[in-house]
Amino acid sequence: MSQTSAAADRTSPASPGRDPVAVVGLGYVGLPLALALAGTGTRVVGVDTSARVRDALAEGRPLFVEPGVEEALRARTPEEFAVTDRLPDTPPRAVIICVGTAVHPGTREPDLRHLRAAAEHVADHIADDTLVVVRSTIPVGTCRELVLPLLRRRVANPLLAFCPERIIQGQAMAELASLPQIIGGLDHASTARAGELLKSVASDQITVSSLEAAEMIKLICNAHTDLLYGFGNEVALLAAPLGLDAEELISTANLRYPRPDLARPGYVGGSCLTKDPYLLMHTAERAGRRPPLVAAAREVNEQVPGHVVERVLAALERTGRPAASAKVLVCGIAYKGRPVTDDVRGAAAVQVAAELRDRVGVLAGHDFVVEPDRIAELGYRPMELGEGLTDADALVLLVDHPGYARPENTAHLRRMRRPAVVFDMWGLLRAEFGAPGGSGGQGGVEYLRLGRG
Repeated sequence: MSQTSAAADRTSPASPGRDPVAVVGLGYVGLPLALALAGTGTRVVGVDTSARVRDALAEGRPLFVEPGVEEALRARTPEEFAVTDRLPDTPPRAVIICVGTAVHPGTREPDLRHLRAAAEHVADHIADDTLVVVRSTIPVGTCRELVLPLLRRRVANPLLAFCPERIIQGQAMAELASLPQIIGGLDHASTARAGELLKSVASDQITVSSLEAAEMIKLICNAHTDLLYGFGNEVALLAAPLGLDAEELISTANLRYPRPDLARPGYVGGSCLTKDPYLLMHTAERAGRRPPLVAAAREVNEQVPGHVVERVLAALERTGRPAASAKVLVCGIAYKGRPVTDDVRGAAAVQVAAELRDRVGVLAGHDFVVEPDRIAELGYRPMELGEGLTDADALVLLVDHPGYARPENTAHLRRMRRPAVVFDMWGLLRAEFGAPGGSGGQGGVEYLRLGRG
């Protein structure tokens, strides 16, 4: 058989009626994808090393909040979606790796331990015609340099593709179907097989020239978002000492002006935007370049939680109440408030807790979605909203969850001890407190905003 004919044969699906598709890693990325595939009639095996994750899924209860996921999980039978701790002995027709990647907190270098472990396990359970898709976010070159050699220990010519996820938490199920799917394969056969595998859940597909191109596209998408938000925060950090209002500046600059919009200031969080710029910087440094714009944006965005803490402490001092005896309620422990998520990875609340917990008398925490046990793990005393605001000296509102602006909840603001301090990151309480330095209908409150002097 010619080499061309062999490659053509490898583009055909491998026994779709007999062999399942395996998804390794059942977190925010893997579980929605596994359920979406299972919902199209594909037999799916979900693999996760965490007994806690497996036990919860067996009960029909995911361990994170994502609209539509629990309903999809409960709709699937064990024959359609099975959960286990390891890949089956019979090689699956495809394996999709969705394990988390990270950066080391101190060095910001990539931490690919989970990916390596997953790739080693996958390599032990594949056949010649098993397609391996990497969906975890990784530095450019990782598929070829780390995953491919491991697969070649078992198969001479593996089928390998990188197909990044680009969904936003809180809209994962909808965006899986609506967003274009980038596909970069090791070769033509790998690319064709990946497209065939994913077309039932992502019909809009864009094929790129290589594994590396697909890896790079994922990183530049998130680094660009970080850069846009970083400029909004740069404006905010400059406006405050000038006695200006960053929201007025930015909204007016954008009004009926045809150039790209300036981003609103606010904390930039989540597991992707706080990590992926570092993966891109690592990639660039290996190529002999340090990307100054990417680095500067990350530096600016990481200043925001500390800036908030210092402004709140300075405002408490102006009230005459020592911070050491103050009660501070932090609202919004997840990294964002809309779309709703309970993910605390990269959340401003993590850094705020680290900087406040030893400087105030009581550090209370509230979130509409994050469980109290998780709030406590981060260093807060979990409280219901009314309890947290009762006799509070300061409120720090970090996210834009609309629940904090509902009248039944803003009514609790009257329980705060006067004089009080309110720091409102996203301006949800503008109607309550009015103009800069004013108190609106809430007397005796110093109302602070990011980017407003």
